[in-house]
Amino acid sequence: MLDLYYWTTPNGHKITMFLEETGLPYNLKPVNISKGEQFVPEFLAIAPNNRIPAIVDHAPAIPGGPLSLFESGAILLYLAEKTDQLIPADPRARWECIQWLFWQMAGLGPMAGQTHHFLHYAPEDVPYAIDRYVRETGRLYAVLDHRLRGRDYITGEYSIADIACYPWVQPERQRQDIDDFPELKRWKERIAARPATQRAYAIAKKVNVAPAVRDEQSRKILFGQDAHTVR
Repeated sequence: MLDLYYWTTPNGHKITMFLEETGLPYNLKPVNISKGEQFVPEFLAIAPNNRIPAIVDHAPAIPGGPLSLFESGAILLYLAEKTDQLIPADPRARWECIQWLFWQMAGLGPMAGQTHHFLHYAPEDVPYAIDRYVRETGRLYAVLDHRLRGRDYITGEYSIADIACYPWVQPERQRQDIDDFPELKRWKERIAARPATQRAYAIAKKVNVAPAVRDEQSRKILFGQDAHTVR
């Protein structure tokens, strides 16, 4: 059995999408990041970066007892290899999948995340930052749109690369016009129609419907961290 430490963020959605798609049994363990539950010692023992998601696999296919992992990309890769699902078998296609997974982790996620912050959470408008991140998010949309020409999914077949990217493509929150990216639009609609995707997002609605920043306390918890938070 797998324990999933989860909250209703794009990175959290990645793992529920995978688990619902594959049918791998799991226990959902919500970690309310707006209340600071990511700083409790029990969670930090699993995820020292105090970020969700994280997992504990109580039956790994490798010796040494239960295995804990943090970082959503690493979790997706581990689970794909464990189940031999949602990652191509062909070696070349496999590495294509892995490179697009890394592309999301290093590019689309961080840039879209900064777009979210400066558009929706910053206490004051910072025009340079807004312009910088909105434009870069648009560039990344275009990269993915170009990749999807002639393909239903990023590597041809549905994979962890698609699962990693999907939750971060939120044009309505990122000041993007999805009609400017027709291949990306069709891809997003295709994934949204998958029953596993619908189940994953239904779980999120049951776990949490409140905004991430609901008061000054939650703002401080989410955006007031520094080196002293770790010490």
